[in-house]
Amino acid sequence: MVSPALTWAPYCGPAPDFGEWRWNLDPVLILLLVAVTAVIGLRLQGQRRALGLAAMAVLAIGFVSPLCALSSALFSARTVHHVLLVAVAAPLLAGALPGRFRGLVLATATQALVFWGWHAPAAYAAALSSDLVYWIMQASLLVSAVWFWCAARAASAPAAVAALLAAMLAMGLLGAVLTFAGQAVYEPHAYSTLAWGLTPLEDQQAAGLIMWAPAAALYLAAALWRLGGLLGPDAEARTA
Repeated sequence: MVSPALTWAPYCGPAPDFGEWRWNLDPVLILLLVAVTAVIGLRLQGQRRALGLAAMAVLAIGFVSPLCALSSALFSARTVHHVLLVAVAAPLLAGALPGRFRGLVLATATQALVFWGWHAPAAYAAALSSDLVYWIMQASLLVSAVWFWCAARAASAPAAVAALLAAMLAMGLLGAVLTFAGQAVYEPHAYSTLAWGLTPLEDQQAAGLIMWAPAAALYLAAALWRLGGLLGPDAEARTA
């Protein structure tokens, strides 16, 4: 484990004490979110505008609300943040974007590799040591996930279901690895979890369970939705 003397400098600020709910009021971030929200409101119409605005609300929750600071203390909070990014904001943005994206197999593999890669202990520690690396992590997670959801939306139902189930397995497998690991592996949280009543290993196990169950279930729900469209009462009319 890391020495107590080692100071981490995550973008969201130092780990808060228990019960401290600190908002992230970074003016550059807020200006960017407001600007993108305004563009969505002015340029998009109907359902696409609603999906885009919903996506921006989710991003605000992840980066402006106290969840940002809490993710400096708890790896499980960081996991919630990442799940909101790749499995909630990304599909909403995919629904708001125009055009049809291809490369479903490559997008599925890329999303899984990016997600797994940033949860490698060394890469994760680097992201909590540098604002630049932090934003590279967040941008790559979001962009790869948006590509995946766009490609899944444009694909045929059988292909989309297969890709969504593959994404579910990738998320669930990482969750299982973290849940059953015999020791905590994320150095930035070696001491930051204690104020919140969790050991680093308990925090890591909670994060694994979040990936394993609710996060993976989001991909399963999307797969079932596409499967329902394939087998629903309108399926015969679409294939006639």
